[in-house]
Amino acid sequence: MAVSSFQCPTIFSIPSFQCRSDPDLAGSPIGGSSRRRFNATAGMSSPFTCGGRMSSTILRFPPNFVRQLSIKARRNCSNIGVAQIVAAKWSNNPASGLPPAAAAAASSASAAASAPAAAVPPVALNGVDEEVAAAEGIREIGSVQLKDSIPSFLSSDGSLAVHAGERLGRGIVTDAITTPVVNTSAYHFKNTAELLDFKEKRSVSFEYGRYGNPTTIVLEDKISALEGAESTLVMASGMCASTVMILALVPAGGHIVTTTDCYRKTRIFMETFLPKMGISVTVIDPADIAGLEAAVNKYQVSLFFTESPTNPFLRCVDIELVSEICHKRGTLVCIDGTFATPLNQKALAFGADLVVHSLTKYIGGHNDVLGGCICGPLKVVSEIRNLHHVMGGTLNPNAAYLIIRGMKTMHLRVQQQNSTASRMAEILEAHPKVSHVYYPGLANHPEHHIAKRQMTGFGGVVSFEIDGDIERTIKFVDSLKIPYIAPSFGGCESIVDQPAIMSYWDLAPEERLKYGIKDNLVRFSFGVEDFEDVKADVLQALEAI
Repeated sequence: MAVSSFQCPTIFSIPSFQCRSDPDLAGSPIGGSSRRRFNATAGMSSPFTCGGRMSSTILRFPPNFVRQLSIKARRNCSNIGVAQIVAAKWSNNPASGLPPAAAAAASSASAAASAPAAAVPPVALNGVDEEVAAAEGIREIGSVQLKDSIPSFLSSDGSLAVHAGERLGRGIVTDAITTPVVNTSAYHFKNTAELLDFKEKRSVSFEYGRYGNPTTIVLEDKISALEGAESTLVMASGMCASTVMILALVPAGGHIVTTTDCYRKTRIFMETFLPKMGISVTVIDPADIAGLEAAVNKYQVSLFFTESPTNPFLRCVDIELVSEICHKRGTLVCIDGTFATPLNQKALAFGADLVVHSLTKYIGGHNDVLGGCICGPLKVVSEIRNLHHVMGGTLNPNAAYLIIRGMKTMHLRVQQQNSTASRMAEILEAHPKVSHVYYPGLANHPEHHIAKRQMTGFGGVVSFEIDGDIERTIKFVDSLKIPYIAPSFGGCESIVDQPAIMSYWDLAPEERLKYGIKDNLVRFSFGVEDFEDVKADVLQALEAI
């Protein structure tokens, strides 16, 4: 949509407002640059003028332009933090649908046009939810409604995984179908005046690579669309996301609650590092609702952090119930949804405040990239983002590109993985050489009723115990031909490991048992291989023992 001539009612006092020209602004935030920027440049000549100058104008831009400013600029510019660019409600009739103050201003446009434009100081940034980027001269905000960032024709998660953050425009001007990789460590300013506009909040821009990148923004928007989140922050790994999130939200001397079954490195961080800050931890069983209630009533709990499903026993937490309990006491709830993916489970929709993912797993999906993310409300994610800007752990734009690419096939991969895992779980449960199977899709799983209510698929990982000792289990694993023996999951290739060896070998057997880790436990991540091939391979390996 090209920007054409327009009428100029007096709503904002903008001494001079410059947009780089572009034949089609529908695909770019502000013309021919990968950055978002307002410029206050005196004495410019432009087709966007009223009476020969840029005073008191409303600019009509495509809806995507509004979205780019309101959603992207507000959370990726280091100088303004999470400042929100507020745009006017666009209409063919400039005075229609405007707030009363704006309509009154519009009726006096001719008088304002003959008066010199008054300089307006930058807008004060107050509450996070109401912060306004000080695009120079914003006087009236009124009841501005921000455009929905998810187009109505993308109605399914599969379509969102392919197109969200890209199809209707991104912060990079290009005709390419795929999102370009912007490899830069910093962003330049044309002159000192432009830099001062940025520093004094009259303009918005990228500044330094640690604070934002156009490629990573596309990834953040895509994940937000899938999770139904207001904001998403990507980092260099899942552990980086988890640890920075905890440090940002839990004060020194604070208290958190977590569950017994979880990723071991998360537990190590909680047990060894957090006590140095005076932060104490209560550990409960995933199903121990009474224990959670007791903890939040006894302590000033800042955060309840758990996986659902958990690693490696795939326990499921009743997200809606624990959120209700925690919110009564002012406790935030964060769900690590890595095993579920945003396709199988929408934790935010069930009341969780935050969702963490290891992008390395299903979301990236190709065993070739590390990444992590945090999704949730703008205000909370912004607190985490501020600490992230200090600590680093930035996701490389090349890694962001690989994850964006991987997400385009995520719904196809996860469908296959859900199906294979579900069918294999039933086969393993019935096999005489398997003593126990852990999979939330099975009726005998302790939280099957919860999983059915809050998940649309049960994931591609099945944990099970071989009927035998560690040597017999090793023989089974070594007899498999398709899966790799490796410490990850969620990729196209099937992966298998024995947690007792892969993750807990440094502990004595009796210490491992404290965490439920038996020597005969196997964790099998099913890839996208043909089901019949995987089935035949697993059955022949069982026959070999």
